[in-house]
Amino acid sequence: MLEVIARRGSSTIVVLLALVAVVFLLRNVSPVDPARAFVGDRASAEVVERARHDLGLDRPLPVQYVDYVEKAATGDFGQSAVTRRPVSSDIADFLPATAELIICGFVLAVLLGLLLGMATALRWPGSGALRFVLIGGSSMPIFLAALLGILLFYKEFGVLPARGRSSYSDAPDGPTGFLLIDSLLAGRPSVFIDAVEHLILPVVCLSMVPAVAIGRALRSSLQHTLRSDFVRTARVKGMTELRVVVKHALRNSVNSTLAIAGMQVAAMFGAAILLELIFAWPGLGLYTAQAVKAGDYTTIAGITLTLGAIYVLTNFLVDLGQALADPRTPTD
Repeated sequence: MLEVIARRGSSTIVVLLALVAVVFLLRNVSPVDPARAFVGDRASAEVVERARHDLGLDRPLPVQYVDYVEKAATGDFGQSAVTRRPVSSDIADFLPATAELIICGFVLAVLLGLLLGMATALRWPGSGALRFVLIGGSSMPIFLAALLGILLFYKEFGVLPARGRSSYSDAPDGPTGFLLIDSLLAGRPSVFIDAVEHLILPVVCLSMVPAVAIGRALRSSLQHTLRSDFVRTARVKGMTELRVVVKHALRNSVNSTLAIAGMQVAAMFGAAILLELIFAWPGLGLYTAQAVKAGDYTTIAGITLTLGAIYVLTNFLVDLGQALADPRTPTD
């Protein structure tokens, strides 16, 4: 395990450095002038040059790159042209809402994927209907699924909200930034229930595609494992089918499923940004949209590095999970 951590950790650092280099390169080849975007289109040439000097854009490229890497390593992404605040502070404010959405969506996707994979591999009653519903939902474009959900459950039946994280203007802004947790810490169950209701539509839309991907990978692995000699031996010993699957087959089938689940995290971030625009979710999606509209490359770069780091670290954890699930996993 120490060897796995060392190898995966070193490769993670290399990938992060490469990501910083790519973002820095794109900043310099982009037609958008960061200094002009910072001071506005109506600023005079003198004001733009002063901003270029203050931002360090008039220094040699190697010096700029070293300075950029040093600041990025400490979480300093510069100042946002949209909010006039440090980008890292804005990300810290907006990221919890996005993280709460993605974590809830990922948990639901894993649960649905496990159910789909086991039900179809073991041919449980109703597995065909479950597979039809999930595949049908995942085949629909996510923005269309979101709009249909709003029309049906908000407009037609009025049972679910369609905007924001909470209906309470005084919702607790606690230490975690996760409204579900902060509402419980504040002793306000009504806010917790309201937050759950606001999460249902975006979370369901977000989880459909990853659930099918995870379920298909698990089904394929389970079908192969269930034909193995050690599974047949366990059945001969008189073990129930459920115990054979849970105790023997599932652990030996989860390796490839973990890899698929890790890959889905990046896709979920992209989908979450779109869903935040549709559901007016106050997360990184709305913040990114504002930055793109203003041509604020400093903010866009900070968001890109943050999401890239999260994705790389997630894959690092997936590698460790694979090594724990199957010690035979290659470390090269």
